[in-house]
Amino acid sequence: MKRKEGFVLRTVCGEKVIVGEGLGAIDFGKLVSLNETAAWIWEKAGELGDFDADTLANALCDVYDVDPATAHADVEKLLKQWTELGIVE
Repeated sequence: MKRKEGFVLRTVCGEKVIVGEGLGAIDFGKLVSLNETAAWIWEKAGELGDFDADTLANALCDVYDVDPATAHADVEKLLKQWTELGIVE
């Protein structure tokens, strides 16, 4: 899985949001608001390039005090939402 080209994390009025730039903005036309953890996962996904739920969940456990089962379930849910929005592929 990869982050789709043309989508970036920005801070708007103190909130972390994913926005489309260039052609991504034309087709997308909305903002995706993220909490601190989701923003961290978005940035980590960008660092990794290719990623899957297991890789992101393991990285999340290394940084945050969360059990592996919860981390995996949360990452799976987030990736499903991002896939439905078309911001990861």
